[in-house]
Amino acid sequence: MEFPSKLIEDAVNEVAKLPGIGKKTALRLVLHLLKRDEEQTQTLAESLVAMRSKVKHCRKCHNLSDNDLCSICASHKRDRSLICVVEDTRDVLAIENTAQYKGMYHVLGGIISPVEGIGPSDLHIESLIERLRDPDGDAIKEVILALSPTMEGDTTAFYLQKKLRTFSIKISTIARGVPIGGDLEYADEVTLGRSILSRISYE
Repeated sequence: MEFPSKLIEDAVNEVAKLPGIGKKTALRLVLHLLKRDEEQTQTLAESLVAMRSKVKHCRKCHNLSDNDLCSICASHKRDRSLICVVEDTRDVLAIENTAQYKGMYHVLGGIISPVEGIGPSDLHIESLIERLRDPDGDAIKEVILALSPTMEGDTTAFYLQKKLRTFSIKISTIARGVPIGGDLEYADEVTLGRSILSRISYE
């Protein structure tokens, strides 16, 4: 791809490093920015730099935050007896968007994956244990393992379950089954099988 400007080429190469963006999409975005007012592009650049330099991890749950404590951990309206363990911040956002969960979170920062060289020590597991041990902390009654239903997710959940057994708390996992509006004939065997095993009774 030939570029009319080295500066444009450099910008395209950097934008193309973002996930899901190829060279053509990157070029389209860069040319769009050139058409905008310089002030708007400057505002975008400043917001990206500020985000990268100022966003930190919550010291309690490891969620992304502007402050030492994220808004969820700092809120007095949350149920502090519940901790939902997730892989990363995207999962927190997904669960929060349901408006069904009012407890706390713990972000692992990944899942156990021997293929990628990620072990338990690379995740925020010990800080979860410390939250449960802390006598001055929240009185935790239940830990919900909300991890993706993959081999790595199940491995991580199994490891966590073994680590948490020493505590007198309830350990649960999110339900897995046929999605609302889905047809049984199109559901894969594993999902359909888990739906049958995890069936619920009509009230």
